[in-house]
Amino acid sequence: MNDVGVAATLYKDRYFTVPDGLNLHYRDYPGSAERPPLLCLPGLTRNSRDFEELAERYSPRFRVLALEFRGRGMSEYDPVPARYTPPIYAQDVIELLDQLQIPQAVFVGTSLGGLVSMAVALTQPQRIAATILNDVGPVINDVGVDRIKTYVGSGQRFKDWDEAGETIARNTQAFDNYSHDDWVRMAKRNCREENGEIVFDYDPAIAEPFNTAPSTPRIDLWPFFAAVAQKPLLVVRGARSDLLSAETLEKMHEAAPNMRSVVVPGVGHAPDLSEPEALSAIDAFLSELG
Repeated sequence: MNDVGVAATLYKDRYFTVPDGLNLHYRDYPGSAERPPLLCLPGLTRNSRDFEELAERYSPRFRVLALEFRGRGMSEYDPVPARYTPPIYAQDVIELLDQLQIPQAVFVGTSLGGLVSMAVALTQPQRIAATILNDVGPVINDVGVDRIKTYVGSGQRFKDWDEAGETIARNTQAFDNYSHDDWVRMAKRNCREENGEIVFDYDPAIAEPFNTAPSTPRIDLWPFFAAVAQKPLLVVRGARSDLLSAETLEKMHEAAPNMRSVVVPGVGHAPDLSEPEALSAIDAFLSELG
């Protein structure tokens, strides 16, 4: 476990080494040791910057750990792209908790991060104190997957932040109230500067196992959902999401009557969890945990 010092006044950039030798990065926001930390897991092409506002809201009431999966952000790229899969990401998550000697956490998983959260719930349920699933469930719509496949791993380069923001706006499913400035801010979370250009902040090879997999998962994800629903569960859905449908959300409620949910209006895949509707639901959910 390595600590590279204070990267901002509110968190530290830290690294840990997983068994196959990669050094993975996470942001560590300070917080109470009296309750489980929030463990934030990002979407397929995303990184810890997605959770900046959320972490600042709940730290120091909670310690907040924002992990970057292998191949994303400041985590090392995997020389074996076949390892860019949810079971490996779940192993990395467990390794982080083990090294930090954290028995359980409140998982906050966006999209892929939610799938990883469900995998942990099925394989090591004792590590889950509660879960917030952001725009993901046990049925993943082909329409959303196919849209993501059109751009992930393309290796696009942009001349400036404006062009990056405009491209992300075209790639991302509709967000009614986003301005150009909002898309540029999203680009700065998604991308980095490299040799005078703007590039996506992930290894393009993450697309290899994703693009070769069938659109509809071969694995039945309902047992994974049943496992995560054994503990307190909040689901956030974007009203215009093309990945988590309203029908699937209704079926999730039928399977897990104690589950809470909130639908964020005017937002596609995925809510950034700064929306008033999302924050109100998360505030109430975390307050009930104590």
